[in-house]
Amino acid sequence: MTETDDLFYQQVQRRIKIIIFVLGVGGAMALAIWKGLAIGAGFLTGAAVSFLSYWRWEQIVSSLGGGPKSRRSLWWMLRSLILVALAYAIIRFLGLDLPAAMVGLLIPAAAVILELIYELIFVNNGTRT
Repeated sequence: MTETDDLFYQQVQRRIKIIIFVLGVGGAMALAIWKGLAIGAGFLTGAAVSFLSYWRWEQIVSSLGGGPKSRRSLWWMLRSLILVALAYAIIRFLGLDLPAAMVGLLIPAAAVILELIYELIFVNNGTRT
């Protein structure tokens, strides 16, 4: 992979993170105003968990191809289970809306789709801008 490819992928990752943040916070504010604070907070919780998941997967992919790693997959699975348990506890004990939180988990997928649309619009004849 060339240096320009690395720069391109770093820019894509940065834009996806920004889109996740904007969709998560904007969607939570809109839902809180429209449907109530519990639904907005549930959506924001789901969006935050999905952002952390996206960030973690980004770290895993970035570590591929390097030298041997000292971390074990068991530790990664344990951290993922802890994250899911914490999200469940937050939603359950604070009385947040579970369906809104589940929709919030879809934010990274929407961000990737929006990034693809951005690339389709702003890429001319196979060259990047």
